[in-house]
Amino acid sequence: MIPRHLLIGVAVMIVLAMGAGFYVWRMRGHVQSNQVVVAGTQPVAPPPSGPTEQVTLYVADDDAGILHAQTAHIPLPAGRQERAEELSRALLDVYMDKSSPHVLGPGSEVRNVYLVDPGLAVIDLNAAFADGHRSGILVEQLTTASLLGTLCGNIPGITRVKILVDGKERETLAGHVDLSGFFEVAQVNQMMTELGIPR
Repeated sequence: MIPRHLLIGVAVMIVLAMGAGFYVWRMRGHVQSNQVVVAGTQPVAPPPSGPTEQVTLYVADDDAGILHAQTAHIPLPAGRQERAEELSRALLDVYMDKSSPHVLGPGSEVRNVYLVDPGLAVIDLNAAFADGHRSGILVEQLTTASLLGTLCGNIPGITRVKILVDGKERETLAGHVDLSGFFEVAQVNQMMTELGIPR
């Protein structure tokens, strides 16, 4: 005959083993659900630091087919390159608003703006910006002139601009505006004058 205290000990061990197994199973499910949530989130850029400054954004208006100079107060960091990126993002914030006068495709972003050697600025757009852009001479010119005008109008010393998509050269924005070369500031000024902004 098996002693009673041995039976009780075995029963307690079985209950503990089942409890530990249940706990491990629950924790594994909890970790997997957290991993799914983390995988689906996008990194959020920290808000820009620095004093708020008044800037001029050149905003495209599709209905009128022109650019409007629009003042905005945004925090700008001290570095020229960081300022250029914040200006570009502030402009895109206007376009991503529901009431935007110039609609861009969902997920459109300026990935980076690089200020290279004397006077060259490189704007790197994401693929969603170019792939989701409406095709047409005027809408593409409005977008290009808006980006370039906002950058050149607020960052002194830029003499030419190159536009990339996902870090690579692209022939056109959406079939019309040529992105294969460089935009000279004189060309940007002429484009903006044609679209309603006197230079």
